[in-house]
Amino acid sequence: MTTERKTPTKHHHHPLETLQDPPQPLPSSTTSTTSTTISILLTVCLFSLLLFLSLSSSSSSSSSSLPHLDPRLFPPHRLLIHPDPSSPPSPPSIAYFISGSAKDSGRILRLLLSVYHPKNQYLLHLDLSAAQADRDFLARIVHSLPVFRAAQNVNVIGKSDFAYKKGSSPLSSVLHGASILLRVDPNWDWFINLNAADYPLVTQDDLLHILSYLPRDLNFVNHSSYIGWRESRKLRPIIVDPGLYLVEKNAMFYATQKRELPDAFQLFMGSPSVVLSREVLESSIVGTENLPRTLLMYLSNTPSSASVYFPTLLCNSQRFKRKVINHSLKYSSFDDKKQPRHLKSEDFDNLIASGAAFGSPFLPDDPVLDRIDKEILSRSSGKPVPGGWCLGEFELNNTCDVWGDANVLRPGPGARRLENFAVELLSNGTFGSHQCVVNDLPI
Repeated sequence: MTTERKTPTKHHHHPLETLQDPPQPLPSSTTSTTSTTISILLTVCLFSLLLFLSLSSSSSSSSSSLPHLDPRLFPPHRLLIHPDPSSPPSPPSIAYFISGSAKDSGRILRLLLSVYHPKNQYLLHLDLSAAQADRDFLARIVHSLPVFRAAQNVNVIGKSDFAYKKGSSPLSSVLHGASILLRVDPNWDWFINLNAADYPLVTQDDLLHILSYLPRDLNFVNHSSYIGWRESRKLRPIIVDPGLYLVEKNAMFYATQKRELPDAFQLFMGSPSVVLSREVLESSIVGTENLPRTLLMYLSNTPSSASVYFPTLLCNSQRFKRKVINHSLKYSSFDDKKQPRHLKSEDFDNLIASGAAFGSPFLPDDPVLDRIDKEILSRSSGKPVPGGWCLGEFELNNTCDVWGDANVLRPGPGARRLENFAVELLSNGTFGSHQCVVNDLPI
């Protein structure tokens, strides 16, 4: 570090300053001018002072109107000069986008409570096919639960989108939700999109504990370059998705023409469910590179854009293709037609043995969900899953009515299952051989 030496300034005295004669009085005209100048300066100073006080007052009043997080959940931590190397890393934060359709408000609320943690951010979305009363119901619940108000991390989209099963409106809805979550709080680490048919298989303390030991630029996305029959049904057809421009649900329009597959980039397909780093979402939404925009233009009239966009974006990007894990951390079971079937009580053992963080799809209020709540999540009806931040009495069923530090995690058996699952995914024999491989086997 170079220090710049300053040369001392020499003061040159005017010869008249050495005279001992008393100063002569100024002429009357000069005195009047000086008094006027002083008055103007005083007026300007007074005005500046009043303006400064006004700005300070408005600034303090606006800052006082800003929301303050509950200090019980987020206590101020002292910065340790020599942190203990044996202490666990700080837990990450997850941004959840939870979406549903008509009559899904109850399912979304149950899913929210099952994945709730004060460190995370949550955005709830009921598409336009749902009644406004369902949207109002979710908003009232969010404002009524004390822990939601204390952590201020649950929001409901007021201006909803359509999300058709086919077309590009599901992808548009996910990107819209991610952009809102970035504006609400840009400090989260991973983005996870869930729908009303999903449900967790581990607690949030389990998930945050395992993720805290992983690089925060990893992405968990099912992907495969094998297209096969999908080319004729999901990639070459040209459709017009009315969910992008109409406020009422209409039939999908199919064009008679077909189009060629692109040769400027390699198409990959996978599951619409993803676990993405914040860096990927920022790249997709801000669009500093051309690939995200090119993909959106190409997929805007494609039947399966939601299952193509993120796998293709990641595997064609020099920044991200070495940071992709070929799994979405979700367990599903498929029928003979390669379609996901509804998970039931007879699937419970397989759900546990899978080691995955989520399962899908489930029927509304299926008995297997009650068993997951009881045996895996230890969650009571209408309550969030207990974690390290919950200090109440378990016997009195008010475990999460008393709050502690949200950075304290209490991982359970699910963390061990998820750890083994992650180790298998990241092993040398699995990680590299299934990472953005061209012409691989079907997923």
